[in-house]
Amino acid sequence: MNDLEKYFRANNDRQIHKWIHYFDIYDRHFSGFRNKKVTILEIGVFQGGSLQMWKNYFGDQATIYGIDINPECKNLEEENISIFIGSQSDRNFLKSVKQQIPKIDILIDDGGHTMSQQIITFEELFDHVSDDGIYLCEDLMTSYWLKYGGGLKRRGTFIEYSKNFIDFLHGYHSVQKNFGVSSFTKSVDSIHYYDGIIVIEKKIRTEPVHEKTGKLSYEIPEPAKSSFIYKIYYYSLKKMNVVLRFFRLPGIILK
Repeated sequence: MNDLEKYFRANNDRQIHKWIHYFDIYDRHFSGFRNKKVTILEIGVFQGGSLQMWKNYFGDQATIYGIDINPECKNLEEENISIFIGSQSDRNFLKSVKQQIPKIDILIDDGGHTMSQQIITFEELFDHVSDDGIYLCEDLMTSYWLKYGGGLKRRGTFIEYSKNFIDFLHGYHSVQKNFGVSSFTKSVDSIHYYDGIIVIEKKIRTEPVHEKTGKLSYEIPEPAKSSFIYKIYYYSLKKMNVVLRFFRLPGIILK
């Protein structure tokens, strides 16, 4: 049992409501930030217990911010914990928060969990996460719950929206004109999916390179480009690329 779950089990202060398997995920990705000068933003204050948990976990150097739509949450502020009142689906509100706080080292979206809330929050706040920071959105199961606007493979859910991140991560390798390197490609090191959680770890990236070392164990034969078999092979690939482009699918690299 890690320190976060120990705190949760022993908690007799403000209420905390979490899926139990989340604690291992938090600790796996957050432990490197402990006892350092960090800025934490949690969306969804609820009863304020998780803000106190983060304060205990990260230590005295941590600055904790919360966002909630309920004005009562403002009364839950304490030393090193500040709370903004507003809606995470209000783009202007989120922009104003960015102007008032430093870059965020860890952002935890545990807010309203609707599709628009999760998408708008990502679009407005992801760029305010520090270069080596973490963006975590939890309770992704609502992407499968109809009352939250979800449904399996339903267009507009946060799960379907986030699947594009996998493509963005591989932007450096695209050979298509309509898809390439984005700001996401240049700033994200890894994406982790768990039951109910996505974790995006940021890191400044340049175009990846590959190298070879060592000696060949055997020669790799290549077909003579003048041979009849090669010409048929090459012509077939060209025809296949025409078909793939028609359906806007990745083409085959010709050499």
